[in-house]
Amino acid sequence: MKNITLPLLLFLVFAGCTTPEHKTEEATPESLGISSQAILNFIEAAEKERKDELHSFVLLRHGQIAAQGWWNPFNPDSPHMLFSLSKSFTSTAIGMAQAEGLLNINDKVTSFFPDETPKDPSKNLQAMRIRDLLTMNTGHNDDATGRMQQDSANWVRGFLSLPVEHKPGTHFVYNSAATYMLSAIIQKTSNKTLLEYLTPRLFEPLGIEHATWDSSPSGINIGGWGLKVRTKDIAQLGQLYLQKGMWNGKQLIPAEWVEEATKKQTSNGSNPDSDWEQGYGYQFWRCRHDLFRGDGAFGQYCIVFPKQDAVLAITSGTADMGAIMNLVWDHLLPALSDKPVAENKDAYAALQTKLKSLNLSTIKGESTSPKMETVSNEPYTLQPNQDGIASMAFQLKTGDPTLTFTTKGKTFNIPFGNGALKNGLYYAPPGGDTPAASSGAWISPDTLRVRTYFYETPFYFTNDIVFDKKDVTVIRTSNVNLGPSTKVELKGTQK
Repeated sequence: MKNITLPLLLFLVFAGCTTPEHKTEEATPESLGISSQAILNFIEAAEKERKDELHSFVLLRHGQIAAQGWWNPFNPDSPHMLFSLSKSFTSTAIGMAQAEGLLNINDKVTSFFPDETPKDPSKNLQAMRIRDLLTMNTGHNDDATGRMQQDSANWVRGFLSLPVEHKPGTHFVYNSAATYMLSAIIQKTSNKTLLEYLTPRLFEPLGIEHATWDSSPSGINIGGWGLKVRTKDIAQLGQLYLQKGMWNGKQLIPAEWVEEATKKQTSNGSNPDSDWEQGYGYQFWRCRHDLFRGDGAFGQYCIVFPKQDAVLAITSGTADMGAIMNLVWDHLLPALSDKPVAENKDAYAALQTKLKSLNLSTIKGESTSPKMETVSNEPYTLQPNQDGIASMAFQLKTGDPTLTFTTKGKTFNIPFGNGALKNGLYYAPPGGDTPAASSGAWISPDTLRVRTYFYETPFYFTNDIVFDKKDVTVIRTSNVNLGPSTKVELKGTQK
């Protein structure tokens, strides 16, 4: 390297867009054709316009890390719930399985499940192909997931029992049940779960470690959601697709599959300003600006910029996924130059300082209250509630203030700091032990506010705990929610 001149070095960096190799070294943004100021502007705009929504991002350019950051308590080593971004990994497995001869995407879905197929299947059900599952053209009127799950013992049987109102291949409806069926087909043809199938073929070559995937009651990975990996793992998948399936000299996915999976296979609308109406591939969305992506609920993204030779992975907790993408289009996309950018030491230094000090908001206020003497260490019995929390208690006098929940025979201690996050485990229905980080303080003499970030998910709770003599009311709001309401109220009385 000592004898390589700067012009030659820059040529090699920018020539990297044509090489199938992927290097994970970090480089200055300017050396990769991006201004540090543009990345800094993106971060600052996100923090101003979408406060506490971004959790992490990894930006790759020419196969190298241009910038990456995690908002505390989110961190590089913790996996993040992907929701429907899981679908792009499932699609990848189908492409690999076809290359291995285990299946063909023109195979009929019912051919894999003779025991679960109704005795008198409709013509539309008989016509449904793997291709139709991939493109969300199953023929169902609406998302069949909830109806499929009504057969709690066998979701495959539940799916195949549903009416197919339209000819498959003619009617686009976003349908997570279709992706579950893709996972079931992988398991049927390979005798491995989707996670087991992908581990040696995709995860190990890309360096993806400790991936987990939720399963149905019958032991089939859900496929359409339920995968948890790290942000850098999301970026690696994007880089693999950017490189047409090539990784360190080995073709992991056929290049033809990459082309087919990421191009417009079906129309999903006609609004030129919507990133959800630019067409749909094989479990990938087409975007404006001739890009493609995988995405998941509440702002999980793997955005691939083919012409710009870039990948952006984002995790977040947002109710407005389009707003996050608009920040990308406004600040990062225009900054992806096809020529070297002059170094800007001040902007680069400011960016590095910012990346090292990213934090989500914490609760700050009074550390004490006259109520502390009467509420500390005295358990409260809660009225029946949707979370199944039987009792709660507060340790507020010594050591770290701690909120304790008891539910289903288990006790969860949630320490919290005034303006500082403390780590613990939290019960998050309907799951179990969930890593969490909390802060809290008295916001009035009778109200204790505790905020808890579940830093492997998009969610956080803010609990306003109001004490009135021997009664307690907990008003819990969540930043985003899968259900109809982000607000829950719990009531209890001191024993």
